[in-house]
Amino acid sequence: MKVGIIGGAGYTGGELLRLLANHPDAEIAAVTSRRFQGKPVSVVHPHLSEVLDLAFEDLSTSEVAERSDLVFTAVPHKAAMGYVPDLLAQNVKVVDLSADYRLVPEVYESTYMTTHTDRARRAIYGLPELHRAEIKTSDLVANPGCFSTGAILAAAPLIKAAKAERIVFDSKTGISGAGMEPSEVTHYPNIAENVVPYRITTHRHLPEIRQELGLLGKCKISFTPHIIPSVRGILTTAHIFVRETLTSEYISDLYEKMYASEPFIRILKTMPSLSAVRGSNFCDIGCFDVEGDRVVVISTIDNLTKGASGQAVQNMNLMFGLDEKMGLWLPGMAP
Repeated sequence: MKVGIIGGAGYTGGELLRLLANHPDAEIAAVTSRRFQGKPVSVVHPHLSEVLDLAFEDLSTSEVAERSDLVFTAVPHKAAMGYVPDLLAQNVKVVDLSADYRLVPEVYESTYMTTHTDRARRAIYGLPELHRAEIKTSDLVANPGCFSTGAILAAAPLIKAAKAERIVFDSKTGISGAGMEPSEVTHYPNIAENVVPYRITTHRHLPEIRQELGLLGKCKISFTPHIIPSVRGILTTAHIFVRETLTSEYISDLYEKMYASEPFIRILKTMPSLSAVRGSNFCDIGCFDVEGDRVVVISTIDNLTKGASGQAVQNMNLMFGLDEKMGLWLPGMAP
């Protein structure tokens, strides 16, 4: 199948290119960037030198659609809805890596403080562990946020079993989640040897977490993210307050059963670590420690892979009836 990428110059675009370069059933037919038009992909993504012989192009939506069976829209929030309707009208499948189609329009508008211009359209939320059947038959998949992925997967089994009453998510992320453009927060002297909490109670991924976990059961949910001096990875500590006393063995068994057939979920007897998932599409889940009515579950993902581009490729595989592991069955880059 032929694949296009609209917005290939950022970190998620680079990660898509890295993964698709070795995908046995996908050919990259177009990759766009107005800023880097005409320049080889390797100028922006030097790790792809000698791997991909491609150049960025400044193409219209129609031109990308003409070359593609599926298009990844790896563009900023508020921009994707300017491309998606035209792509779908030309019978091209779309995986959108922005937030534009993850939430119902009313919640999106209050979260992102903008008007949604494609309000009537509904996408499938692209978390395969919860929505695999719907993803397989969808033409438009909204790829989840990185924090949302780690948090939802860390808590889903206990909520589905009606054991969770309240959850407090505490997440630590590498600075690549902030994108390529440097900022005051990501400036090296400000982040090195530091942990920076931000958007303490108002992070944009919180509505996603509430939306998806709310489909599994009723539960109060809070979330606070932090940036740490690491490039890749998200470690999420879920403090799950339960309705009855549970044992670690019961909880571990609950997670093993729910995720038994999930290729990219690993339930660990040891503590999850960022290095074990870096560069991979795995989500590692472990800990299952109990203190009275509080259960602690920890998950780790690579924010650019399972938290973004890897999950997007996983969704692409499902949309075309392929083995969802195709092009993604890679271990982490430990140490």
